[in-house]
Amino acid sequence: MKLPSIKELPIANKKVLLRTNYDVPLTSDSRVVDETRIEESLLTINYLLSKKAKIIIITHLDRPGGKAVPGLSLEPVVERLKVMLDRAKIEFSQEILGEKTKRMAAELKSKEILLLENLRFDPGEEANDNNFAKSLAGLADFYINDAFAVSHRQHSSIVGLPRFLPSAFGLDFLREAEILSKVRENPKRPIVVILGGVKKSKIKAAKKLTSWADYILVGGKLITYDGVPEIIDYHPKILGSLTKEGEDITIKTVKKFKEVIAKAGTIVWSGPMGAYENKKFERGTKEVAKAVVSSTAYTVVGGGDTEAALTKFGLVDKIDYISSGGGAMLEFLAEGTLPGIEAIKKGDR
Repeated sequence: MKLPSIKELPIANKKVLLRTNYDVPLTSDSRVVDETRIEESLLTINYLLSKKAKIIIITHLDRPGGKAVPGLSLEPVVERLKVMLDRAKIEFSQEILGEKTKRMAAELKSKEILLLENLRFDPGEEANDNNFAKSLAGLADFYINDAFAVSHRQHSSIVGLPRFLPSAFGLDFLREAEILSKVRENPKRPIVVILGGVKKSKIKAAKKLTSWADYILVGGKLITYDGVPEIIDYHPKILGSLTKEGEDITIKTVKKFKEVIAKAGTIVWSGPMGAYENKKFERGTKEVAKAVVSSTAYTVVGGGDTEAALTKFGLVDKIDYISSGGGAMLEFLAEGTLPGIEAIKKGDR
C-alpha cells in the first residue's frame, strides 16, 4: 500500500499539526505507567525536528466524554515527553482552542513543540464537528497523522483535518500499515484470529474476517454478547466457554484453543481471555499466550490489554509484531484500509 508520506511534504520551517496516540495508562496520582506509545511517536517527531519544523501535537487520553476531566489531562504526558526529548523546547497549552493556544502557536519557533490539551475534552472531536476541525487546522500549515490506533474512528482530528490542510502520514503509521498489509495480503496459512476482551466492535470485525481467517477463536466477555453465535453459521470457529464466575475461559476451551494454535501459520490476537489482572482468573489468558509464543506461526498482537497481559507474563518480547491498536488492526486486516487513511488519500487526489 502506497500512502502519502511526511517526507513528501515541504515542511521545513513550517507549522505542522501532528496527531499522535498518547492514550497511555496513568497511575492514581497521574504518572505515566507505560510510555510505549510516546516512544512510537519519536521517529516522526525527530524527523520534523531535523527539518526545523514548528510542531503542534494533538492527541487524546481515555474517554472523558466531551468535558474536561482533571485526572485525564495530558500534563503527565508532557512531562514524560520533556524527559525523552530533553534537547527540544516543549510547551503545554491547558486548553485545546482559544486565544492562548492561538498565541502560543503563532509564537512557535523552528524546532519547538506545543502540545495541546486532551482533544476529547471538547465534544467536537468525537462528533467529527467540521468547525472544530477547521479551527484546529487554522493553527498550522500541514497535518500529519501518526496515530494508527485511532484511525478507525470518524473523529475530527482523524477524518476532519485532511479537508482543510495538505496531509500525509507519519513514519510510525507508515511502518504499521506496511507490516499489516503484508500480513493481510501474503499470510502463511492457516490463519488463526483470537478475539477476547469486552469490546462489542470486535464482533463486527470477526464477521468481516470470516472470508480471510481459517479459524476464529472467541474468548472473554465477547462469548456472551449478541451477534457472536451468528458467526457459527458460516465459519469454522471455536466458541469458548466461560467458567461459572464468568471471568475466564474453561480448561476445556483452553485445550481446544491450543490444538488450533499449534497448527497455525499466522496468528492475530486482540483481547484477553478473561480478567487476567486477577491471579485467580489469569489462567486462560496465560495458557493461550504461552501457546501463541510457542507456536511456529508469525504472531501479531493488537490492543493495550493484550500487550499488558503478555508483559505481565513476561512474553511480550516473543511476539513478532505488536500493533498500536486492537480495533484499528482488526479493521485494517478486514478492509485493507481505515477511515483515517481514506480521508488523506481523498485529499491527496
